[in-house]
Amino acid sequence: MEQTGKIPILDRFAVWRTGHIGEKQFILLLSLLVGVLTSLAALLLKYLIELIHKGATGGFGPDEVNWLLLVCPVIGIFVSGLFIRYVVRDDIGHGVTKILYALSRKNGRIKPHNMWSSLVASAITIGMGGSVGAESPIVLTGSAIGSNIGRLFKMEHKTLMLLIGCGSAGAIAGIFKAPIAGLVFVLEVLMLDMSMGSLLPLLVSSVTAATISYIATGTDSMFHFLDDEPFSMVNIPYVLLLGVFCGLVSLYFSETMHKVETLFARFRNPYSRFAIGAVVLSALIFLFPSLYGEGYDVIELMIDSGMDNEALSDVLLGGTFFGGQANSLLLYFLFVLLCKVFASTATNAGGGCGGIFAPSLFMGCIAGFLFAAVLKQMFPGVEISIHNFALFGMAGLMSGVMHAPLTGIFLIAELTGGYSMFLPLMMVSIISYLSVRMFQPHSIYSMRLAQKGELLTHHKDQSVLLLMKTENVVEKDFLAVSADMDLGEMVSVISKSKRNLFPVLDGDGRLLGVVNLDSIRNIMFRQELYHRFHVNRFMESPPARLSISDPMDVVMRKFDETGAWNLPVEDDEGKYMGFVSKSKIFSSYRNVLLELSDE
Repeated sequence: MEQTGKIPILDRFAVWRTGHIGEKQFILLLSLLVGVLTSLAALLLKYLIELIHKGATGGFGPDEVNWLLLVCPVIGIFVSGLFIRYVVRDDIGHGVTKILYALSRKNGRIKPHNMWSSLVASAITIGMGGSVGAESPIVLTGSAIGSNIGRLFKMEHKTLMLLIGCGSAGAIAGIFKAPIAGLVFVLEVLMLDMSMGSLLPLLVSSVTAATISYIATGTDSMFHFLDDEPFSMVNIPYVLLLGVFCGLVSLYFSETMHKVETLFARFRNPYSRFAIGAVVLSALIFLFPSLYGEGYDVIELMIDSGMDNEALSDVLLGGTFFGGQANSLLLYFLFVLLCKVFASTATNAGGGCGGIFAPSLFMGCIAGFLFAAVLKQMFPGVEISIHNFALFGMAGLMSGVMHAPLTGIFLIAELTGGYSMFLPLMMVSIISYLSVRMFQPHSIYSMRLAQKGELLTHHKDQSVLLLMKTENVVEKDFLAVSADMDLGEMVSVISKSKRNLFPVLDGDGRLLGVVNLDSIRNIMFRQELYHRFHVNRFMESPPARLSISDPMDVVMRKFDETGAWNLPVEDDEGKYMGFVSKSKIFSSYRNVLLELSDE
């Protein structure tokens, strides 16, 4: 009667909920709760970043050369690295990649510490000037909130995956005030194969998070974009060319980041990685102050139609090696475009925590600006708006880097209020996506998992196989025999078995071979042979052996190659565990497929 702990309370609530609230209604309530919590987490992260930034630097701008530019980011990644290594004691980098891995290999389970650890680490990193974004960490935070709320209320696997999607959608909607972008991000980037019934919870989380963000920070868009130069259909060819350019820059960004991360990974000592990352980051920010922080203030300047190149040069180049040379603005931007990926990678690899949303938007804005400015210099008669093209470039690069054209389109429209630019935004995003897909079939988030065969996709068959686990289809009711057992003893074992297959094991439990009932049927009733024949004489080698850690697509490939109906399974130490049969796999496959497809 005195059970007042969490588990009894939750059990009583579960009983009450079953009788009073339907399953679909309860999921909507949970999605509402997830939307509220993720929005509050996004607001808290923004507040912490601003608080740390002002406390550390006194609010100096990116156009000022200041010794703090050299010190603050280094301190940030060092403190963040210590926090991750000694407090969190877990890898919290590559937030979206971790979500994809949790969906495909962890049954939607994300560790509880991810509800706060990424938030704290990224606030330190970005607040001190790390050249990364806050969006991937908050997406991981939101997904962890969704996952752990689902686990708290003991929701089934499919609902757990949906709540992770709700957390991601709410995080995007909350931090960007972009509810539609939050929804399409889940469909495109997380690649959840949602039914129509699943879209409503996602919308509830997105709209809830965006609404709270609007209430807390006002209804203004994140970037102020004045549509005073309407898009002309005459400029469609230039927009298409910009899409190709953004696709190539996206390829450069993804490939370079992947290679530089691989280089950093060769240094096992975290302090060595910190030292290298600190030197690279500090030097790049000193040379190009625009690389300091997320870069959103620079984006604001570049899409401001009231800022001409001369005014932009005065603000951004003042105090740098390019200062006083207005005609060096494009060269400066070219260097910044090429170096941003190194600054971002050095931030994360050196010990910091941050995402690539902000770097993608930053590089896309510069790419669009550069493309339009160079085009106008080469062809003075071309009537295009440089500021509009900077806006288009943001959508193009985000679409190319994330392989998510819809996310790029809606996110930029909602970030800037540039809804009148939907047509060129769609053109740039689609062309950029198609261009990068020619060279790189996976996004920067999914390429690591795809290389390991651990990526959940919209391909239904592949997704079902990925969600199935070999350990769940192992059958252990096969009676084992030993190699020195004679035929008479073998017949005695057969009389007790319901199977026609018998594993032959040694004293350590390792599989020596198998005995198939069909292969001894012609001698098993000849009693005169009972003591003459032994198991080692008629046992056979299995056509293939499975490991308990084999993914299901590997298991199915071995079945296809051998034509077998049953294959033995061994643990990681090579000891026999049981058999996997095709019939068991087909039954499990059907159950998972029904679970994924059920409304």
